Amino acid sequence: MSQPARLPAEPRPEDGPALELAILSRPGGREYNEDACGHWHSDTQLCCVVADGAGGHGGGDVASRLAVSYLIDQCADAPLQSPEDLRELLLDTNAKVIRHRADAPGQREMHTTVVALFIDRVRGLALWGHAGDSRLYLFRDGAVAHRTRDHSLVQSMVEAGLLRPEDTRNHPQRSQLHSALGTAPEDLRIGTCEAPLALQPGDVFLLCTDGLWEFVDDDVMLRELAAAPDPAAWLAALEACVLAEAEAGGKTRHDNFSGIALWVTAPAQA
Repeated sequence: MSQPARLPAEPRPEDGPALELAILSRPGGREYNEDACGHWHSDTQLCCVVADGAGGHGGGDVASRLAVSYLIDQCADAPLQSPEDLRELLLDTNAKVIRHRADAPGQREMHTTVVALFIDRVRGLALWGHAGDSRLYLFRDGAVAHRTRDHSLVQSMVEAGLLRPEDTRNHPQRSQLHSALGTAPEDLRIGTCEAPLALQPGDVFLLCTDGLWEFVDDDVMLRELAAAPDPAAWLAALEACVLAEAEAGGKTRHDNFSGIALWVTAPAQA
């Protein structure tokens, strides 16, 4: 089930945006959940991270939890200022995942996708980055203003004009990734925003694993967003969509699915 969390209005920057978030993580049709997600905030900063681990024999859940905890810890120690800072942090996280492969035999092949959002609550600025096919969506003015590009085979086929975007969700090679944390540094692909984004009241972010967006297309996300009174209700509606679509398609063992929804609201009036 989704877990709502309203960030405290006070103490917070007097002119900064008010933020409200909710978290959802379900095993889907699997026996265990290799997704991990988490958030941390202070009076001045917010960090949200979602990861989808793989590797079998317990390695996937280790990799995803490791990525989430490391990114949050590092953000708490040293707030990010630029996309370059974020890129370096994701490279460091990749190195940490690789180092911990030696901890146990079941972790030798572990890796994880990751998507992370960082908010400067004082300046009202957002940074984000990702590796793999866990996504960040930004909804603004009733439309998808931004969506990260997956590091995957089907995304490269779309960009080459060999596959229509609407056909990616059901492609038999949809899960074949070109990059994820746990990859050799020379082969790792990282995506970040080009510059910090100035937040606007009404902005909505969704960070999610492929187990969610596989079953919920952009139009459905927007439709449910327009009807939802808060982030928790929106995630609950998306959860229902995932379960209904999986059942209709006969996918009883569909993937884990997780998401963090963050809503930006107008600053409180003095």
